[in-house]
Amino acid sequence: MADAVKIERLKKRPDFLQAAKAPALSRGAVFMQMRARRDDNPLIRVGFTATKKVGGSVERNRAKRRLREAARLLLPLHGRPMCDYVFIARGGTRTREWGRLLDDVKSALISLAAEHDRADARARLAQSADLPESSPLDASAPDPSVSG
Repeated sequence: MADAVKIERLKKRPDFLQAAKAPALSRGAVFMQMRARRDDNPLIRVGFTATKKVGGSVERNRAKRRLREAARLLLPLHGRPMCDYVFIARGGTRTREWGRLLDDVKSALISLAAEHDRADARARLAQSADLPESSPLDASAPDPSVSG
């Protein structure tokens, strides 16, 4: 099993609003947002929400309970430290077969992590392109070792 990763709940609206600006994706019966925090705290924070489109309060609560349990099982394995996740229930969340819901959540976690890694790689590449060349020879100057 993965190292004991501390998971904490998001409860304040500003945290949800910050996550809403982060990359998001939809997989099956779940919509998920992932925001990388720029702190040194390895904590994973997670929040859950369901709109009234999902149904009445009983249906919304059932959908959120299912998402909470899926997150409890999968975030320690596939979640990224120093990230906030928001799980948003969709219409089929409360009726989706449990195994398929777990697959949806796992797929979303893996895809968001891969997208985050690609964005980091692009940022590092852009940063390295801004740095001056480390080569002592100017690329526009002729190579003195070549006769001709």
